[in-house]
Amino acid sequence: MATPLTVTIPHALGSVEARRRIDEGFAQLTSQMPTGLGQIEKNWKDNRLSFSAVAMGQVATGHLDVADDAVNIVLHLPGLLGMLAGKIRGKLQRQGQILLEKK
Repeated sequence: MATPLTVTIPHALGSVEARRRIDEGFAQLTSQMPTGLGQIEKNWKDNRLSFSAVAMGQVATGHLDVADDAVNIVLHLPGLLGMLAGKIRGKLQRQGQILLEKK
């Protein structure tokens, strides 16, 4: 069973700008992955981004909801990835804050 991980990242960008930055962040993440070592799929519906990623031979799924003042992330981590939930949560929080800080 997948371990659910939730992260909320506040921001002051509005939903349109936050969504644009998230799209750019996913594009950068995808371009940095070595071929065959992780596939990321994503699909926007309104302000919800559903995604899946392959890591260590396991599929993690989740979604994020973009609001005017926060992004709420729910990530389901199977098996071994679930044991890394604390590290993954910290990384999501730090990278998300950097991505969504007002510049």
